[in-house]
Amino acid sequence: MRVTWYSHSCFLVESGPFGLLFDPYFTGNPSAPIQARDVRCTHVFCSHAHVDHLGDAVDLSRANDAPVVTGYELAEHLAAQGVKTVDLMTGGAANLPFGRVKATPALHSCALELEAGRNLPLGVAVGFLVTIDGKRLYHAGDTGLFSDMRLIGRGGLDLAMLPVGDWYTMGIEDAVLALEYLCPAVTLPMHYGTNEKIQTDPHAFAREAAAAGHRVVVLNPGEAFEL
Repeated sequence: MRVTWYSHSCFLVESGPFGLLFDPYFTGNPSAPIQARDVRCTHVFCSHAHVDHLGDAVDLSRANDAPVVTGYELAEHLAAQGVKTVDLMTGGAANLPFGRVKATPALHSCALELEAGRNLPLGVAVGFLVTIDGKRLYHAGDTGLFSDMRLIGRGGLDLAMLPVGDWYTMGIEDAVLALEYLCPAVTLPMHYGTNEKIQTDPHAFAREAAAAGHRVVVLNPGEAFEL
């Protein structure tokens, strides 16, 4: 299983014939190492409607004939545009061709940014707990720390993808505490470095996590981790 980080919160998980693309933010992303048209995937996951997470989801869904897996209200909004979707509510799960996905809580907002500073509320933000080829992966989406992360990690996690950028999500201190709750075998940090407000040092997170007994791997944009 190959997990490639394309910066911000965008990962591509490749296993056999499946390519699971999370929060596909390429267009307008100063750290993206490739363009959206270069990506091939079978499923697109969107944690919420902010532009740096919904990003290129519609174009990639259409180009790859890939359904967008997301929260119910955002799924309804996309379906009205003719996009294939899998509509989940927090706590709900679905069996899909690659395995199983469950929508987890995320402490964040979910609104589509419109013109003239207006926003369209679209339900709640979510994270994703994915089971594929016997591995359990957790993409936290944009979230603050919450104690029920203990429940997400209870069945064991082979990989966690956690935000560490602070300001809009957890920072380093809370992300290290999240590792105490989740206990993943390995963690990949995300949601940092793409704008001036979230210039957290991921290596500082890795050091503090290691001191607490947790393994963190820091990737450069475009680099992959073999799981």
